[in-house]
Amino acid sequence: MLLGTWNLENLYRPGGEFGPRDKAAYETKLAALAAVVTELNPGLLGVQEVGDPEALRDLVGMLDGTWHVALSEHADGRGIRVGFLSRTPLEVLHDTHAFPARLRPVQVDDAGGTAAEAGRGFLAIETRIGAGALAGAGAGAGAGADAGAPAGSDAGPVLRVAVAHLKSKLLSYPGNRFFPRDEGERARYGAYALYRRAAEATTLRALADVLLAGDGRERDVAVLGDLNDEVQAATTQILLGPPGSEIGTAGFGKPDKGDAHRLWNVAPLIPVEQRFSRVNSGRRELIDHILCGHRLIHRVTAAGTGAPGTGSPELPSVGADPGERRGQPGSDHAPVWVRVED
Repeated sequence: MLLGTWNLENLYRPGGEFGPRDKAAYETKLAALAAVVTELNPGLLGVQEVGDPEALRDLVGMLDGTWHVALSEHADGRGIRVGFLSRTPLEVLHDTHAFPARLRPVQVDDAGGTAAEAGRGFLAIETRIGAGALAGAGAGAGAGADAGAPAGSDAGPVLRVAVAHLKSKLLSYPGNRFFPRDEGERARYGAYALYRRAAEATTLRALADVLLAGDGRERDVAVLGDLNDEVQAATTQILLGPPGSEIGTAGFGKPDKGDAHRLWNVAPLIPVEQRFSRVNSGRRELIDHILCGHRLIHRVTAAGTGAPGTGSPELPSVGADPGERRGQPGSDHAPVWVRVED
């Protein structure tokens, strides 16, 4: 099966503050998104920046076959949230945004405001994978959508996956500004964003521990989403768990006690020319990630960005003001995916 993650970039119905200004622009955006999902053909796709749940259902309606949908109930101030599209029924295990015990609130602005929860919820689901579980996918049964449907017990091993969208590196300032008054303000708000992203990564790692349930050697577990930083960033590294055995090192194929708790980032398996999911001010960066537990990572057969077999993704370059892309078709992110043996 193919497991993926994709930031859909401000998926709203038209007419609101953040979405396309008219129906024509909205339909163009949906058509571009649907074409990518169709070419990707995922068994399970984690999604971010779903502003209107109805808009995601409009997208599902443009896809062939039967699809199942689960969305977090914890949206941010703009209404965006994370979710899943799946060829197989989904059972929601957790939908949370609270920081774990003993993690104190973090400062978020010059006025001393604090946050004790993630800006967007983390959603964890369970489904079943395997040839039997995917039988009939794309068979023209009509597009469907549901949330919280039982994963069933008649096919394939259980797969548990969490999807996330951590605090952005694109900074915002008081008064809905995207540019600072001076460099001191830029530095402070960069620190506030980093505090929050680190706290959110810690919260996501705590959820991963729940899904691993003490032994990722026996359970198929993945954590994915827009982590808003690159592979070696401290916030991304928080998610890995015990150090050692990274892909490409001599320890990768040697079992040790840390295997029960580790997550492996699939980034080293992505061809170098594809190893980016966004272009920021002309610079390619991989900020969307898939991390797998021990049992799952050893069944990954391929990884990439964009649609399989199409080479390097073609992406627009984004700047400091995300409003500049309002109403543009498609997304400013490329999907990231792995193919897993059933």
